[in-house]
Amino acid sequence: MNDLKLGILLWNQASDWPSYLEAVKRIDELGYDHLWAWDHLYAIFGDPLQPIFEGWASLSAAAMATEHLRLGLLVGANTFRNPGVVAKTATTLDHISGGRATLGIGGAWMEPEHTAFGIDFGAGFGQRLDWLEESVSGLRAMLAGEAVTSLPGGRYRFSAAEVHPLPVQPRLPIMIGGSGEKKTLRTVARHADLWNAMGTVETLRRKVDVLRGHCEAEGRDVADIEFTLGVKLTIRDSAAEAEGVWRAAMAHNRTPMSDVEDDVTFLNVTPEQAAERLAPYLELGFRTIISEQPAPYDAETLERFIGQVKPLLERG
Repeated sequence: MNDLKLGILLWNQASDWPSYLEAVKRIDELGYDHLWAWDHLYAIFGDPLQPIFEGWASLSAAAMATEHLRLGLLVGANTFRNPGVVAKTATTLDHISGGRATLGIGGAWMEPEHTAFGIDFGAGFGQRLDWLEESVSGLRAMLAGEAVTSLPGGRYRFSAAEVHPLPVQPRLPIMIGGSGEKKTLRTVARHADLWNAMGTVETLRRKVDVLRGHCEAEGRDVADIEFTLGVKLTIRDSAAEAEGVWRAAMAHNRTPMSDVEDDVTFLNVTPEQAAERLAPYLELGFRTIISEQPAPYDAETLERFIGQVKPLLERG
């Protein structure tokens, strides 16, 4: 399975900048394909008022410190910004990085940060997903060099808005995160180059089937969309040792164990166990695996994920 790609999302909370930047450089040196950052104004694990770095700015700095990694938000909060501003920001990152930007976006979910910063959270999740559909249609048009005057939905108003310069990439890829079956996956089918999802194999098997149905309705080949799987790995010689490292990381992130013990995306495993757990997702069509790594960034997991787990998965 030579088309397997690996990415890392560094939790941009509970860290100082030198530690974050050192981890970014190491990920690039190790040969990972992608680097991702959250788009949040408050920390999303544990104490919301602990330190967290802003996502776009972090990626711009990372672009200057790396040579190979693709860079994106996993995923951008659509509610935070006008889509024209997002198109300009993503295009600027694409130029800074020499054509390595991915535009990640989703409907947004964390109400407290919206309230604290005075950002419109909408009437509910359904409305935010309607805003996402409208926004992404505008983003796709602007990134392609079109002048945008109106969008279906009425949330955003433009007057022949254009993006100059255009991105370095002929088609700057858009990633959409989320698995809502009626709206999010329909938006993925219409607009996304990449889709990010999390959950059990059984859950994602259903989501893939739903996405395939939306793609058929839109007249699009589902194979044109890169499926990316989100997990949170800690890798050691034994699962017990990995769990100890994970528990210490959660303590560092001021996160009670009761908040995370039922989260199936945390995998505290040996390399062999990691490969065994991840292999069924590859059979569903997920060819990119992105592991979230909390501060303090675990060098051993970073090294063993790409150095040991990837070869096991590629051998099948």
